[in-house]
Amino acid sequence: MSVLIISDLHLSPERPVIFRAFLDFIRDRAAQADALYILGDLFEAWVGDDDPSDLADQTKTALLQLSNSGVPVYIQRGNRDFTLGARFMRESGATLLADEEIIEYYGHRALVMHGDSLCTDDVQYQRFRRKSRNPIYLWCLVHLPLRVRQKIATDWRRKSAAANSNKASAIMDVNTKAVDKVMAKHGVDILIHGHTHRPHRHQLNNGERIVLGDWEANGWNLTINSSGIELESFPIL
Repeated sequence: MSVLIISDLHLSPERPVIFRAFLDFIRDRAAQADALYILGDLFEAWVGDDDPSDLADQTKTALLQLSNSGVPVYIQRGNRDFTLGARFMRESGATLLADEEIIEYYGHRALVMHGDSLCTDDVQYQRFRRKSRNPIYLWCLVHLPLRVRQKIATDWRRKSAAANSNKASAIMDVNTKAVDKVMAKHGVDILIHGHTHRPHRHQLNNGERIVLGDWEANGWNLTINSSGIELESFPIL
């Protein structure tokens, strides 16, 4: 048995191959696991728990079936799906985690995060992140009419793509001081995160930082079991 960790699937109707790969992963791999952790950006854009799309319904159904089979599902919010709330968790059988969460399995103690809060050199994004996580702002956002929220999400995606195309690559990666600080805060020597789409195992003076990849031509997952920790990829396209 193993614990599986995934991130940055960016599920959307425009990416049906990725969605089918996700459903296959839930049915074939996750069904045999001790637990499944999803570290943010499960969706390309999540406008609220009242999303009426078939993709939303099928995702919740797949996760609920997995949870009902005895495999607990844990989800963190990402920068694309920060409006995930209690209704989604209830309908999917998942547990919503804090932005920084400690997990312990098979003798390994690790901090799991989405990872966007570590990219502190991207001042523009961090400003937006602080605003979007404000409870008052979030409440107002999710109570807008669905059509308005869908338009806002489309605008955000367009502006984000335009902004990122003009940013230096290093700005959108994690800040080493932020990494050291959060690991010291929680007293861990293993940090697991996604967000940057730069899968790798980084050896640090104080431990290891493991970065999950996004699902595109390949899917990525981290496996924790009695044999250790392994970062794996598998072909999708």
